[in-house]
Amino acid sequence: MKGKLNHTNNHNEHKTKWVVLLTAVTMVVEIFFGISTHSMALLADGIHMGSHVLAIGLSWLAYVFVRRVSVKGNFTGNSDKILSLSGYTSGMMLLIFAFVILFEAIQRLYNPAPINYQDAILVAIIGLLVNIASAFVLNHKHEHSDHNIRAAYLHVIADALNSITAIVGLTAAMIYDIVWLDALGAIISSFVIIRWSVGLLKDSGKVLLDIKKGA
Repeated sequence: MKGKLNHTNNHNEHKTKWVVLLTAVTMVVEIFFGISTHSMALLADGIHMGSHVLAIGLSWLAYVFVRRVSVKGNFTGNSDKILSLSGYTSGMMLLIFAFVILFEAIQRLYNPAPINYQDAILVAIIGLLVNIASAFVLNHKHEHSDHNIRAAYLHVIADALNSITAIVGLTAAMIYDIVWLDALGAIISSFVIIRWSVGLLKDSGKVLLDIKKGA
């Protein structure tokens, strides 16, 4: 039974590692083109994808940690505390990023800038395809669900929905020549990041403070 569990963990570790690498590369591309094409929605989508690089990265590190500890067998601490501390730090960073995006998007509403719509939409579509591919990689059908891999899977799905928001905002802005629709998409994305960050801070904070679930 233990050997089967270790095999499953190693398999999930391998899957999350590749998704982290794929998502990280896409994040860099989206942020670069978000800046170069002056698209706030695309920039927000790239930074939001960064939040999932951190989240999925933590899931990957969890498997790495469990694997190494199972080999040594001399760790007596609480591994949940280590991951929760990393998650809390990431949550604080993401919250700051979200407010920066929100501020910049509001500024863009009052001071619109020309957008290279075709390039921005193309990169956003690529980001969406990467999220869909990652979702298939992380999809799990085990009878006893692994909450770690399930969390990574849900983060990818959430980011795919955020990519759709960017695509819709950019397309509508291009068709109707309403530049502020792109900024509106960035504002919506920033609220998504804020909500996710606050949830992460609450959940990780409870673990750090030894607060029971539901309290």
